[in-house]
Amino acid sequence: MLPSLNAIRTFEAVARHNSFTRAAEELNVTQSAASRLVRSLEEYLQVPLFVRQSRRIELTDQGRFYNELVRDSLDLIEAGTVELISSKAGKGTLSIGMLPTFGTRWLVPRLPSFQEAHPEIALNIISSDGDLDFVKERIDVAIRFGHGNWADAICDPLMGEDIVVVCSPRLMEGEYPIDSYESLLNHRLIRHSTRPNGWEHWFRSVGVHPAHLQWGPSLEHFFMVIQAAIAGLGVALLPSFLVEDDIRNGALVSPFPVRVSGPGAYYLVTSAAKSELPRVKVFRRWLLEQL
Repeated sequence: MLPSLNAIRTFEAVARHNSFTRAAEELNVTQSAASRLVRSLEEYLQVPLFVRQSRRIELTDQGRFYNELVRDSLDLIEAGTVELISSKAGKGTLSIGMLPTFGTRWLVPRLPSFQEAHPEIALNIISSDGDLDFVKERIDVAIRFGHGNWADAICDPLMGEDIVVVCSPRLMEGEYPIDSYESLLNHRLIRHSTRPNGWEHWFRSVGVHPAHLQWGPSLEHFFMVIQAAIAGLGVALLPSFLVEDDIRNGALVSPFPVRVSGPGAYYLVTSAAKSELPRVKVFRRWLLEQL
Protein backbone atom coordinates (compact mmCIF):
# COMPACT_ATOMS: atom_id res chain seq x y z
CA MET A 1 0.00 0.00 0.00
CA LEU A 2 1.35 3.41 -0.99
CA PRO A 3 1.29 6.48 1.25
CA SER A 4 -0.74 9.52 0.23
CA LEU A 5 0.55 10.90 -3.07
CA ASN A 6 -0.34 14.39 -1.83
CA ALA A 7 1.86 13.83 1.22
CA ILE A 8 4.70 12.57 -0.98
CA ARG A 9 4.45 15.60 -3.25
CA THR A 10 4.46 17.92 -0.22
CA PHE A 11 7.48 16.14 1.29
CA GLU A 12 9.43 16.55 -1.98
CA ALA A 13 8.64 20.28 -2.11
CA VAL A 14 9.64 20.83 1.53
CA ALA A 15 12.90 18.89 1.00
CA ARG A 16 13.68 20.84 -2.18
CA HIS A 17 13.05 24.25 -0.59
CA ASN A 18 14.24 23.22 2.87
CA SER A 19 11.24 25.20 4.09
CA PHE A 20 7.62 24.43 4.96
CA THR A 21 6.63 28.01 4.20
CA ARG A 22 8.08 28.13 0.69
CA ALA A 23 6.76 24.64 -0.11
CA ALA A 24 3.28 25.69 1.04
CA GLU A 25 3.42 28.76 -1.21
CA GLU A 26 4.40 26.60 -4.20
CA LEU A 27 1.59 24.11 -3.53
CA ASN A 28 -0.94 26.83 -2.69
CA VAL A 29 -1.72 25.43 0.77
CA THR A 30 -1.18 26.75 4.27
CA GLN A 31 2.06 26.18 6.13
CA SER A 32 0.22 24.17 8.78
CA ALA A 33 -1.39 21.97 6.10
CA ALA A 34 2.03 21.22 4.58
CA SER A 35 3.39 20.39 8.04
CA ARG A 36 0.45 18.06 8.77
CA LEU A 37 0.93 16.20 5.48
CA VAL A 38 4.62 15.61 6.16
CA ARG A 39 3.79 14.48 9.71
CA SER A 40 1.26 12.00 8.33
CA LEU A 41 3.92 10.63 5.96
CA GLU A 42 6.38 10.21 8.84
CA GLU A 43 3.73 8.39 10.87
CA TYR A 44 2.96 6.14 7.93
CA LEU A 45 6.64 5.31 7.37
CA GLN A 46 7.35 5.22 11.12
CA VAL A 47 10.63 7.09 10.62
CA PRO A 48 11.49 10.80 11.06
CA LEU A 49 12.16 12.52 7.74
CA PHE A 50 13.19 15.93 9.14
CA VAL A 51 14.93 17.22 12.22
CA ARG A 52 13.04 20.31 13.38
CA GLN A 53 15.10 22.87 15.30
CA SER A 54 13.27 26.09 16.17
CA ARG A 55 12.97 27.76 12.73
CA ARG A 56 15.32 25.36 10.90
CA ILE A 57 14.62 21.97 9.38
CA GLU A 58 17.06 19.41 8.07
CA LEU A 59 16.59 16.06 6.36
CA THR A 60 17.50 13.02 8.41
CA ASP A 61 19.53 10.21 6.84
CA GLN A 62 16.26 8.36 6.18
CA GLY A 63 14.81 11.57 4.76
CA ARG A 64 17.71 12.02 2.32
CA PHE A 65 17.36 8.41 1.18
CA TYR A 66 13.60 8.72 0.68
CA ASN A 67 13.91 12.11 -1.01
CA GLU A 68 16.18 10.66 -3.72
CA LEU A 69 13.67 7.91 -4.43
CA VAL A 70 10.73 10.31 -4.50
CA ARG A 71 12.55 12.88 -6.66
CA ASP A 72 13.61 10.27 -9.23
CA SER A 73 10.11 8.78 -9.33
CA LEU A 74 8.44 12.17 -9.83
CA ASP A 75 10.96 13.00 -12.56
CA LEU A 76 10.08 9.77 -14.36
CA ILE A 77 6.34 10.48 -14.07
CA GLU A 78 6.87 14.00 -15.41
CA ALA A 79 9.04 12.78 -18.28
CA GLY A 80 6.52 10.06 -19.14
CA THR A 81 3.65 12.54 -19.09
CA VAL A 82 5.48 14.94 -21.41
CA GLU A 83 6.41 12.03 -23.64
CA LEU A 84 2.84 10.80 -24.04
CA ILE A 85 1.54 14.28 -24.75
CA SER A 86 4.29 15.04 -27.28
CA SER A 87 4.00 11.67 -29.01
CA LYS A 88 0.77 12.64 -30.77
CA ALA A 89 1.15 12.30 -34.54
CA GLY A 90 4.69 11.02 -34.06
CA LYS A 91 6.09 14.21 -32.59
CA GLY A 92 8.43 14.40 -29.63
CA THR A 93 12.00 13.43 -28.86
CA LEU A 94 13.48 10.07 -29.81
CA SER A 95 16.22 9.04 -27.38
CA ILE A 96 18.81 6.61 -28.75
CA GLY A 97 21.34 4.77 -26.61
CA MET A 98 24.34 4.49 -28.90
CA LEU A 99 27.58 2.55 -28.94
CA PRO A 100 30.00 5.49 -29.24
CA THR A 101 32.17 4.42 -32.19
CA PHE A 102 29.34 2.74 -34.10
CA GLY A 103 27.28 5.89 -33.68
CA THR A 104 30.05 8.24 -34.75
CA ARG A 105 31.25 6.24 -37.76
CA TRP A 106 28.12 4.52 -39.04
CA LEU A 107 24.83 5.93 -37.74
CA VAL A 108 25.41 9.68 -37.37
CA PRO A 109 26.47 10.16 -41.04
CA ARG A 110 23.14 8.58 -42.08
CA LEU A 111 20.89 10.55 -39.71
CA PRO A 112 20.43 13.61 -41.96
CA SER A 113 18.20 11.52 -44.23
CA PHE A 114 16.05 10.55 -41.23
CA GLN A 115 15.77 14.17 -40.06
CA GLU A 116 14.89 15.30 -43.58
CA ALA A 117 12.11 12.72 -43.75
CA HIS A 118 10.88 13.38 -40.19
CA PRO A 119 11.64 16.98 -39.17
CA GLU A 120 8.94 16.78 -36.48
CA ILE A 121 11.07 14.33 -34.43
CA ALA A 122 13.93 15.66 -32.32
CA LEU A 123 16.85 13.29 -31.69
CA ASN A 124 18.61 12.81 -28.38
CA ILE A 125 21.68 10.56 -28.75
CA ILE A 126 23.26 9.18 -25.59
CA SER A 127 26.53 7.29 -25.33
CA SER A 128 25.48 3.93 -23.95
CA ASP A 129 27.35 0.62 -23.91
CA GLY A 130 26.84 -0.82 -20.43
CA ASP A 131 23.97 -2.90 -19.09
CA LEU A 132 20.83 -1.97 -20.99
CA ASP A 133 18.15 -0.30 -18.84
CA PHE A 134 15.59 1.67 -20.86
CA VAL A 135 13.97 3.25 -17.78
CA LYS A 136 17.16 4.28 -15.98
CA GLU A 137 18.80 5.63 -19.15
CA ARG A 138 15.51 7.15 -20.38
CA ILE A 139 15.98 5.87 -23.91
CA ASP A 140 13.54 4.49 -26.49
CA VAL A 141 15.92 2.38 -28.57
CA ALA A 142 19.53 1.28 -28.38
CA ILE A 143 22.26 -0.09 -30.62
CA ARG A 144 24.04 -3.01 -28.99
CA PHE A 145 26.53 -5.72 -29.92
CA GLY A 146 25.67 -9.21 -28.75
CA HIS A 147 23.45 -12.17 -29.49
CA GLY A 148 19.96 -10.66 -29.50
CA ASN A 149 18.89 -11.84 -26.06
CA TRP A 150 17.96 -8.61 -24.25
CA ALA A 151 14.93 -8.92 -21.97
CA ASP A 152 11.68 -6.96 -22.46
CA ALA A 153 12.82 -5.76 -25.87
CA ILE A 154 12.41 -6.28 -29.60
CA CYS A 155 15.80 -7.17 -31.10
CA ASP A 156 16.39 -6.56 -34.83
CA PRO A 157 19.75 -7.76 -36.24
CA LEU A 158 21.51 -5.00 -38.16
CA MET A 159 24.83 -6.44 -39.31
CA GLY A 160 27.52 -8.89 -38.43
CA GLU A 161 31.15 -8.00 -38.02
CA ASP A 162 34.26 -8.80 -40.07
CA ILE A 163 37.37 -8.33 -37.94
CA VAL A 164 40.66 -7.21 -39.51
CA VAL A 165 44.19 -6.71 -38.17
CA VAL A 166 45.41 -3.12 -38.54
CA CYS A 167 48.47 -1.13 -37.53
CA SER A 168 50.33 2.07 -38.25
CA PRO A 169 52.38 2.09 -41.49
CA ARG A 170 55.40 2.86 -39.28
CA LEU A 171 55.26 -0.64 -37.80
CA MET A 172 55.37 -2.16 -41.27
CA GLU A 173 58.49 -0.10 -42.05
CA GLY A 174 60.23 -0.92 -38.77
CA GLU A 175 62.54 -3.71 -37.62
CA TYR A 176 59.77 -6.31 -37.49
CA PRO A 177 57.36 -5.88 -40.44
CA ILE A 178 54.15 -7.87 -40.12
CA ASP A 179 54.40 -10.40 -42.94
CA SER A 180 53.10 -13.56 -41.23
CA TYR A 181 50.84 -14.51 -38.35
CA GLU A 182 53.91 -15.45 -36.31
CA SER A 183 55.40 -11.98 -36.82
CA LEU A 184 52.60 -10.58 -34.65
CA LEU A 185 54.49 -12.04 -31.67
CA ASN A 186 57.06 -9.26 -32.10
CA HIS A 187 54.47 -6.56 -31.43
CA ARG A 188 52.22 -5.43 -28.61
CA LEU A 189 48.60 -6.35 -29.22
CA ILE A 190 46.01 -3.69 -28.33
CA ARG A 191 42.89 -5.01 -26.64
CA HIS A 192 39.29 -3.79 -26.38
CA SER A 193 38.38 -4.08 -22.69
CA THR A 194 34.79 -5.21 -23.30
CA ARG A 195 36.04 -7.97 -25.64
CA PRO A 196 39.04 -9.31 -23.72
CA ASN A 197 39.16 -12.57 -25.68
CA GLY A 198 39.14 -10.99 -29.13
CA TRP A 199 42.71 -11.86 -30.02
CA GLU A 200 42.36 -15.44 -28.80
CA HIS A 201 39.24 -15.79 -31.00
CA TRP A 202 41.14 -14.37 -33.99
CA PHE A 203 44.17 -16.70 -33.59
CA ARG A 204 41.90 -19.74 -33.24
CA SER A 205 40.01 -18.72 -36.39
CA VAL A 206 43.21 -18.55 -38.47
CA GLY A 207 44.58 -21.77 -36.98
CA VAL A 208 47.47 -20.29 -35.00
CA HIS A 209 48.14 -21.15 -31.35
CA PRO A 210 50.89 -18.85 -30.03
CA ALA A 211 52.52 -19.74 -26.74
CA HIS A 212 53.13 -16.15 -25.66
CA LEU A 213 51.65 -12.80 -26.62
CA GLN A 214 52.81 -9.26 -25.87
CA TRP A 215 49.90 -7.17 -24.59
CA GLY A 216 49.64 -3.49 -25.28
CA PRO A 217 47.08 -1.11 -23.75
CA SER A 218 43.52 -2.21 -23.02
CA LEU A 219 41.02 0.45 -24.08
CA GLU A 220 37.31 0.84 -23.45
CA HIS A 221 36.01 2.13 -26.79
CA PHE A 222 36.78 1.28 -30.40
CA PHE A 223 37.60 4.90 -31.24
CA MET A 224 40.33 4.74 -28.58
CA VAL A 225 41.63 1.50 -30.09
CA ILE A 226 41.68 3.12 -33.55
CA GLN A 227 43.64 6.13 -32.30
CA ALA A 228 46.06 3.91 -30.37
CA ALA A 229 46.77 1.90 -33.54
CA ILE A 230 47.25 5.07 -35.62
CA ALA A 231 49.67 6.37 -32.96
CA GLY A 232 51.76 3.20 -33.24
CA LEU A 233 51.04 1.83 -29.75
CA GLY A 234 50.60 -1.64 -31.18
CA VAL A 235 48.55 -3.84 -33.49
CA ALA A 236 44.76 -3.79 -33.21
CA LEU A 237 41.78 -5.93 -34.13
CA LEU A 238 38.89 -3.85 -35.44
CA PRO A 239 35.61 -4.24 -37.32
CA SER A 240 36.36 -3.56 -40.97
CA PHE A 241 33.54 -1.06 -41.46
CA LEU A 242 34.98 1.15 -38.69
CA VAL A 243 38.43 1.48 -40.27
CA GLU A 244 37.70 1.53 -44.02
CA ASP A 245 38.35 5.28 -44.24
CA ASP A 246 41.54 5.06 -42.16
CA ILE A 247 42.91 2.31 -44.43
CA ARG A 248 41.88 4.22 -47.53
CA ASN A 249 43.63 7.42 -46.44
CA GLY A 250 46.78 5.59 -45.28
CA ALA A 251 46.46 6.24 -41.54
CA LEU A 252 46.28 2.46 -41.02
CA VAL A 253 47.30 -0.59 -42.99
CA SER A 254 45.83 -4.08 -42.88
CA PRO A 255 48.69 -6.57 -43.38
CA PHE A 256 46.49 -9.66 -43.91
CA PRO A 257 43.66 -10.13 -46.43
CA VAL A 258 41.86 -12.53 -44.08
CA ARG A 259 38.72 -11.36 -42.34
CA VAL A 260 37.37 -13.20 -39.29
CA SER A 261 33.73 -13.14 -38.29
CA GLY A 262 33.19 -11.52 -34.90
CA PRO A 263 31.47 -13.43 -32.08
CA GLY A 264 28.17 -11.58 -32.32
CA ALA A 265 26.26 -8.96 -34.28
CA TYR A 266 24.92 -5.43 -33.99
CA TYR A 267 21.25 -5.12 -33.03
CA LEU A 268 18.64 -2.43 -32.88
CA VAL A 269 17.10 -3.04 -29.46
CA THR A 270 13.67 -1.45 -28.95
CA SER A 271 11.93 -1.11 -25.61
CA ALA A 272 8.87 -3.39 -25.78
CA ALA A 273 6.92 -0.85 -23.73
CA LYS A 274 7.60 1.89 -26.32
CA SER A 275 7.56 -0.12 -29.52
CA GLU A 276 4.17 1.26 -30.63
CA LEU A 277 5.02 4.92 -30.17
CA PRO A 278 4.89 6.57 -33.64
CA ARG A 279 8.39 8.08 -33.43
CA VAL A 280 9.86 4.70 -32.42
CA LYS A 281 8.06 2.87 -35.22
CA VAL A 282 9.24 5.26 -37.93
CA PHE A 283 12.84 5.18 -36.71
CA ARG A 284 12.89 1.39 -36.54
CA ARG A 285 11.46 1.15 -40.05
CA TRP A 286 13.93 3.73 -41.40
CA LEU A 287 16.98 2.09 -39.81
CA LEU A 288 16.10 -1.38 -41.12
CA GLU A 289 15.63 0.11 -44.59
CA GLN A 290 19.21 1.46 -44.41
CA LEU A 291 20.45 -2.12 -44.46
